[in-house]
Amino acid sequence: MTFRRSILALAVAAASFGPTLPASAQVPANYKPEYRMSLVLSPAYPWGKGGEIWANLVKERTQGRINIKLYPGTSLVQGDQTREFTALRQGVIDLAVGSTINWSPQVKQLNLFALPFLMPDFAAVDALTQGEVGKEIFAAVDRAGALPLAWGENGFREISNSKRAIQSPEDLKGLKIRVVGSPLFLETMTALGANPTQMSWADAQPALASGAVDGQENPMAVYMAAKLHTVGQKYLTLWGYVADPLIFVVNKDVWASWTPADQAIVRQAAVDAGKEEIGIARKGLVEADKPLVKELTGLGVTVTQLTPTQHEAFTKATRPVYDKWKATVGADLVSKAEKAVAARAR
Repeated sequence: MTFRRSILALAVAAASFGPTLPASAQVPANYKPEYRMSLVLSPAYPWGKGGEIWANLVKERTQGRINIKLYPGTSLVQGDQTREFTALRQGVIDLAVGSTINWSPQVKQLNLFALPFLMPDFAAVDALTQGEVGKEIFAAVDRAGALPLAWGENGFREISNSKRAIQSPEDLKGLKIRVVGSPLFLETMTALGANPTQMSWADAQPALASGAVDGQENPMAVYMAAKLHTVGQKYLTLWGYVADPLIFVVNKDVWASWTPADQAIVRQAAVDAGKEEIGIARKGLVEADKPLVKELTGLGVTVTQLTPTQHEAFTKATRPVYDKWKATVGADLVSKAEKAVAARAR
């Protein structure tokens, strides 16, 4: 065998036995090495956990073609939650699991979920997100410039404070309550006699600890994960006045850059992650004995569960806000939502 033929044989052998990637794992040249996912909360919370699950599923199912890095604390927009949707649309953010509340300034239909006391239970939330109303809202998000893929959930927002048990609208009078940056939330709290203070979640926790604000409203899962009972939030009222669905979205240019096969993978991964995240967010609340409530009581928290009469007093006090915002959200959409809630399976 000549020297040249020997070298050729070695090269063939190296090619035969060296590591090769399967064709399905080859990364198209236009794919980014890393995609940025924006989250308000870290994986210590159900919200952030949903983003983490989605990112992991995508990496696994695309065999590493699409790698997603989490950016919690809305760090890509300097912590300003209300700027997240605009940044997503502009391409500063590639993917997000975002709150309907935070994106409502850019997509008015998302204010539907913040209409006070529209949804009395989880079945009502599901009737909206999983039905025609949910499809209509996804279409609105799409028109606004981002591609929605699946629903998640932050949960029903309950109210806590450091001063007293809240059993009636009168108990809220004068309390400084931290709220998100939404005019609807400001108006709802004002209608109840509270003094709403708008601030990001990053600023809210130290404000609660220092006593700069008296209370806040957030889902139980957030209350627990943030250990709000340790920063003076000793009184918690379960009033479920609004729910906070999450939406799994992708920037449209990023989406268009992926192959149809990878688009299908990312979409299904979002659906699967959303279902799992909703289960995590509702854990301890859907069971008949509500173990999460028992756990809070054991931590020294005074948990108030409203009677139907007490609940009706809050509903009545906030009805003018509901009626005013019905036109902003869209009267037809709100009517569809009301009918879907009334017809829900329980």
